[in-house]
Amino acid sequence: MPFAKNYATLRKKMVRDQIEARGIRNPQILAAMGKVERHLFVKPEYLNMAYQDGPLPINCQQTVSQPYIVALMTDLLKLTPASKVLEIGTGCGYQTAVLAELAAAVYSVEILPKLAKSAKTRLECFNYQNIYFKEGNGHYGWQEHAPYDAVLVAAAPKIVPEHLVQQLRKGGRMVIPVGDSEQNLLLIQKTVQTADNFEPSLETTEVTGVSFVPMTGSPN
Repeated sequence: MPFAKNYATLRKKMVRDQIEARGIRNPQILAAMGKVERHLFVKPEYLNMAYQDGPLPINCQQTVSQPYIVALMTDLLKLTPASKVLEIGTGCGYQTAVLAELAAAVYSVEILPKLAKSAKTRLECFNYQNIYFKEGNGHYGWQEHAPYDAVLVAAAPKIVPEHLVQQLRKGGRMVIPVGDSEQNLLLIQKTVQTADNFEPSLETTEVTGVSFVPMTGSPN
C-alpha cells in the first residue's frame, strides 16, 4: 500500500499516463482529475489500486469508473463554469466531485439508499457547495431543476431514457452508456431550434465500447 505522501505523485502520474496521453488535453479537466483524491472514494482494501487504470468495486455491487472513462465522459460534455449538470448514478461520488470542480451546479441522483447516503456524507465532508443530492430512480432524472446543460449517466440502460432527453436543454449534451451484454458510450446532442425547425432534434454519436453496471429501476 502506498504511503499517503505518495498519493499526489500517483495522481499526477495517472493524469499524465492514463488521461493526457490518450488525447484528453482540456486543462480544466486535467486539473480536476489531478485535484480530486480518488483514494478517498475507494474501499480500504483497494487503496493500493486507487490510481491504477481500471474500475474498482464499491458497495452494493457497483463500481467506480476507470479514471480515463471519467475524464472522457466529462470532456464530451464540454462544460463551462456556468453549466448545470444532471448526473445519474452518484455511486461513491468520485465522478460527481470531478463534475463539481468544473460546473456551476451538479444535481446527482442515486437509486441505492446506502450509496446515496454515503456519497452525500463524503462529499459534504469535502465542503462542496454546488452538489445537490436526490435518492430516486435515475430513469426519471430530476425534473424540478430541468433543463440541464449536460447530462451524464454512470450506469447502462438498455435504451436511452426519454425523461433524460426531455430534461436536456436545447443545445445540451448527454453522455450515456447504452446496451446489455454489449454497450456503447453515446454522445447525444440536442440541436438548437431554428426558424424552420420548431422542434429540437437529436444527434447521436457512438464514442467507444464500454462496460458499465446495468441501470436499475423501472424505466416506466
